[in-house]
Amino acid sequence: MRSFGFEKGSVVQEFGYDDDVDDVVRKAIEEATGQELVDEDYPDVADGAIAWWRDDDGDADDLADLLLDMKANLDSDSAVTWVLVPAPRKPNHVTADVIEEAAETAGLLATTSVAVGKDWLGVRLTAQGPRR
Repeated sequence: MRSFGFEKGSVVQEFGYDDDVDDVVRKAIEEATGQELVDEDYPDVADGAIAWWRDDDGDADDLADLLLDMKANLDSDSAVTWVLVPAPRKPNHVTADVIEEAAETAGLLATTSVAVGKDWLGVRLTAQGPRR
């Protein structure tokens, strides 16, 4: 299982937790950082963030709002940020165009997409810079 680019000692804030999340993915991040994930009410600065997002959570504007909330607590523009969505052909899958639109609105850029767990797809977001 991948570490998602999170380093040992990193504080990773989790948004959108629900009973459908993949605990194997969560545990992999906790093992990589050596710390438990903190929830969306965490009052301090985080080194990175993940968001579980489903189609029934809202549209691109709602996702953009969540991404702005995530950015507000991050330590820097280089902080590692992921949006985790149900995999294609799974209920509540979110299409790439929705993620890209929300990311652009929030000043982020969707860069990498990878399968995470058996039912989820991860999209890494970075601070928006020049497109290649």
